[in-house]
Amino acid sequence: MAVPGENLKINGDRLWDSLMEMAKIGPGIAGGNNRQTLTDDDATGRALFQEWCEAAGMTMGVDTMGNMFATRAGEDPEALPVYVGSHLDTQPTGGKYDGVLGVLGGLEAIRTMNDLGIKTKHPIVVTNWTNEEGTRFAPAMLASGVFAGKHTQDWAYDRVDAEGKRFGDELARIGWVGDEEVGARKMHAMFELHIEQGPILEAENKDIGVVTHGQGLRWIECTVTGKESHTGSTPMSMRKNAGRGLALITELVHEIAMKSQPNAVGAIGHIDVYPNSRNIIPGKVVFTVDMRTHLLDKLNAMVDELMEKAPKLCEDIGVEFDCEIVGQFNPPAFDETLVGSIRDAAERLGYSHMDIVSGAGHDACWINDVAPTAMIMCPCVDGLSHNEAEEISKEWAAAGTDVLMHAVLETAEIVG
Repeated sequence: MAVPGENLKINGDRLWDSLMEMAKIGPGIAGGNNRQTLTDDDATGRALFQEWCEAAGMTMGVDTMGNMFATRAGEDPEALPVYVGSHLDTQPTGGKYDGVLGVLGGLEAIRTMNDLGIKTKHPIVVTNWTNEEGTRFAPAMLASGVFAGKHTQDWAYDRVDAEGKRFGDELARIGWVGDEEVGARKMHAMFELHIEQGPILEAENKDIGVVTHGQGLRWIECTVTGKESHTGSTPMSMRKNAGRGLALITELVHEIAMKSQPNAVGAIGHIDVYPNSRNIIPGKVVFTVDMRTHLLDKLNAMVDELMEKAPKLCEDIGVEFDCEIVGQFNPPAFDETLVGSIRDAAERLGYSHMDIVSGAGHDACWINDVAPTAMIMCPCVDGLSHNEAEEISKEWAAAGTDVLMHAVLETAEIVG
């Protein structure tokens, strides 16, 4: 199979100009973006993306979840397409690159192929997945989840935002309900380029992250029940303090994650304390433990240890513990052949690289269940993301897109 030459690189200035042009749509208040899914700004961003794709000679298809598929024809009409893409929607206080780099990097790869007259056996499809962020309509990765059969479309359409507006109604309102059946498309492979959203690549001074796995996740909702009583008049030895149970379990979660290194994390995020009064000892605390790692056996062992030790910690201080798993997905292992193509491309192009595990969820994590999939990451400054101060360099963006294009061309098979 032919591989691209080491001198084949994208137009970094054109890519950067496109990123900056898209960032003008749905500007934030502090230099980033607020282009939440199925808003008017989302519709405007989609229209600009379609305009650019059609100018590059691609044809646009849209499915009934609003996923956008811009196709560059291949030389073999029977060959399955190679997909590349990410998402254009942002957090309410999001950055200019999260997701967007993966979509516009795919577009830039196509533009470069056009400039050089490169033809491929397989078609290449640049994709914008709807509602990856999940900030307006939970859960995250909603439309790619429907595509991969994780959710039904009816269930997705019935998701509501904070104002009670339905996903299906808002998708229709902005005019992006397509006519394709979700999930009907078959894929030869899919690549997703994304900023790391963490500090490792920058700290290690690496240009490229070769993503071997995504993290699996367990959200465990825990309830500690004690007894409400007056903070001033209840003797210390007679208290049944649910807040103390929370404190002990917080430390337990940290200890479990630390001894499960590398690539394991755990923390307590959402907490509700009842009755949440200054002078009442908490009678009940409800909180969610978030545990993640890239190995299924390790993830299950972390959860098992929590469920074994937390009840005993609570019993020792006179409170009760109960829990249930309320969110989960198993860690994806990305396709070894595609991962090898990414690693080889970085080597061929002279970019420093390292294997990395994705700490966040991405559309590729769902698509990995239905097609061979892999991810490429580039650094971001201080690892900051989901923040208007999110920043990358033009050179990082270009390097990631160069590697993306090389891996895509090797997989799509250059003709001639």
